[in-house]
Amino acid sequence: MVKSTLQLRGAQHFRQRLVLSTLSGTAVRIEDIRADDTSPGLRNYEVSFLRLMEKVSDGCVVEINETGTKLRYKPGVLVGGKQLGHDCGLTRSIGYFLEALIVLGLFGKKPLSIMLKGITNDNKDPCVDTFRTTTLPMLKHFGIPLEDLELKIVSRGAPPNGGGEVRLKVPIVQNSLTAVTWVDEGMVKRIRGVAYSTRVSPQMSNRMVDACRGILNRLLPDVYIFTDHYSGQLSGRSPGYGISLVAETTSGCLISAECAANYTANEEEGDLSDDKNQKAPMLPEDIGSQGAMMLLEEIKQGGVVDSTHQGLLFILCALCPEDVSKVRVGKLSTYGIKTLRHIKDFLGVQFDIKPDPTTGTVILTCVGCGYKNFARKVS
Repeated sequence: MVKSTLQLRGAQHFRQRLVLSTLSGTAVRIEDIRADDTSPGLRNYEVSFLRLMEKVSDGCVVEINETGTKLRYKPGVLVGGKQLGHDCGLTRSIGYFLEALIVLGLFGKKPLSIMLKGITNDNKDPCVDTFRTTTLPMLKHFGIPLEDLELKIVSRGAPPNGGGEVRLKVPIVQNSLTAVTWVDEGMVKRIRGVAYSTRVSPQMSNRMVDACRGILNRLLPDVYIFTDHYSGQLSGRSPGYGISLVAETTSGCLISAECAANYTANEEEGDLSDDKNQKAPMLPEDIGSQGAMMLLEEIKQGGVVDSTHQGLLFILCALCPEDVSKVRVGKLSTYGIKTLRHIKDFLGVQFDIKPDPTTGTVILTCVGCGYKNFARKVS
C-alpha cells in the first residue's frame, strides 16, 4: 500500500508528518533536520516518537544517517495492541505523544491500550487533563463511542524529573468516521477545571482556584474547579503545580486552556544543570489568573474548538468518508495552517476557507478522502 516517497525538509511538524505518512501509506524522506544547528539532527523525543511508531505498527522501516540530519521512514500496518508500554523521556511531556496515538489508535487492527511514562504536565505540550476533558469528548462528533475511550492518570510527574504514568485506551473504527457539520459554537454556560499539585503544599491548589475564580466569577456563576493533590509515590519525582480549565458551551463545544509552573528554561536540550538558565517558579495566584485569561482569550477568538485542537480537528475531517464536512474555528493558528498544507500533500484533501466577518471566525469545508480502517481484522 506504500506510495511513492515524499521529499521533505527541516524538523518542523515532525510528528504530524509521520502520522499522516502512516495513515496515507506514503514513505517520507526528511533532509536538513537542524543541519545548521550547534547540535544537529534528531532530538531525543523525536527518536522516542519513532520508537513508539514501531511499537504500534508492524513492518515500518526507519533509517537515520550518522549525524541524524536525514531520515527515511517507510510506514507499516497499524496493529494497536494491549498492555503496550512506552517511556516518553524527560525532554517532552506525554501530551506530545498522546495526540498522535489517539488518531493512529482509531485505525489499528486491534484496540490500543498503552501505558505512557514521563512528564504529565508542562508548558510546552497540552497536559493530560486537557486530553481527558476536551480532546477525547471531541471524538464523539465523528461517531466514536465515548465509553470505549479512556485516559487514566495513574500518577503525575512534573518537570524536570517526571515520574508520571498515564494509561490510554482507544477503540478501533469499525469502518470509517462520520462526516461532521459543526459550526454552532453556542454561548459559554459553565466552566470546569482541575488545579493539581505534586510534592508541594495542598494549599497551592486552593490559591490557584481562588485567583482563577476571582476573574471568571465576574462573567458567570457556574465555575467549579476541582483540586487534585498528589503525595507519596503517586506524585512523581519533582514538585509542580498548575491548572487546566474547560469552558462548555450551550451547543456542547469544549474550549480549553491551561497553565503550569515553569521550572527550567532549557528543557528541550535536556540541560538541567546550569543554574543561570533556571527561572523562578511562578506564584500559584499568577498561574490561576493567567490560566483564566488564556481561557477568556480562547473564548473570545470563537470557533468550536480552541487553537491547540485545530490540527487534530482538520486531520479528522480529512479522514472522513467522501462527504462534506464543515467546521468553524477562530483565528487559524500557525500549526493549523501547516496541518492544512500537510493534509493536501499526504491525503490530497483541500479545504475551502471562508472568513465570517460578523463573528471574526473562519468556516472550513472539505470533502473527506474516504479513509477506511483497512487494518481491521475482518471476521
